[in-house]
Amino acid sequence: MAQMGFYINQSLCSGCKACTVACKDRKNLEVGMNFRRVYAYEEGAYIQKGSSIVHNIKAFYFSISCNHCTKPACVPICPTGAITKRKEDGITIIDQDKCAGTKFCVSACPYGAPQYNEKLFKTNKCDFCLDLQEKGEDPVCVSTCIMRAIEFGPIEDLRQKFGTVDEIKGMPSAAITNPNLVITPHRDAVKI
Repeated sequence: MAQMGFYINQSLCSGCKACTVACKDRKNLEVGMNFRRVYAYEEGAYIQKGSSIVHNIKAFYFSISCNHCTKPACVPICPTGAITKRKEDGITIIDQDKCAGTKFCVSACPYGAPQYNEKLFKTNKCDFCLDLQEKGEDPVCVSTCIMRAIEFGPIEDLRQKFGTVDEIKGMPSAAITNPNLVITPHRDAVKI
């Protein structure tokens, strides 16, 4: 099986956070923990043009979770070996029996994917809804998105279909971890 990845059509994302809520509900996450997050990015100001005021404001939303990176920063920093990248599909998982809750992975991930559970003293993150995929179903974030802005599949197929953009304005450099992510950017999100 090939490396799996996510596709985000940012130009369709309305910022509704249905993907975040569905994931949170599916994984029964504590308050403050979100395996998939939706961020708002805003910039600009109003400009005085003569006696009138014109807006020059840009805003967009972006849904992100673990990118199951080709070079995940979380794997080598884990002192217990709890975080591994599966050979068969490239999905990065955290073995809860091995996790010691050091939070090294939380600090290492440039995308904020690993989430620390204060009650369990352990870290966890998106596992691509492996349990649902085994039943032939889509990850919950994909099936819940009302705008159909999230897709998943083999990353090479997604790149052939949607292109190779894997970072946008406001994101860390993709060169850090090589995320398995493809984005159709919002018109105001293109990195210059």
